[in-house]
Amino acid sequence: MPPPDKTCATCGRRIEWRKKWERCWDEVKYCSDACRRSKPSGADRKMEVAIVELISKRAGGATICPSEAARAVFPDGWRDRMEDARQAARRLVAAGEIEIVQGGRVVDPSTAKGPIRLRLKH
Repeated sequence: MPPPDKTCATCGRRIEWRKKWERCWDEVKYCSDACRRSKPSGADRKMEVAIVELISKRAGGATICPSEAARAVFPDGWRDRMEDARQAARRLVAAGEIEIVQGGRVVDPSTAKGPIRLRLKH
């Protein structure tokens, strides 16, 4: 039986176990070479903090759009940072702090397509 899946330290997507990683599974942290090269920076950590702060200011169970965090951290050019906001949200899901929802339902952050909302974990 393969070990449980992991979460990429950069993009927050699920890393599924592969036979070729049998001997080094404990050292696997990134899903790809691109993620290995672009490890989370200080700006990425600011995005995570902004997401948690924005959600915390909302009434219980309320959600935010990832664009709100991108606007808070990068007021100019926030559109270019939307994927960064989604990555930060996926990392927070992996840490157990928030949930990603679509249509009021919790969705898998690795496969969610289209508009998403973020809320504190119940």
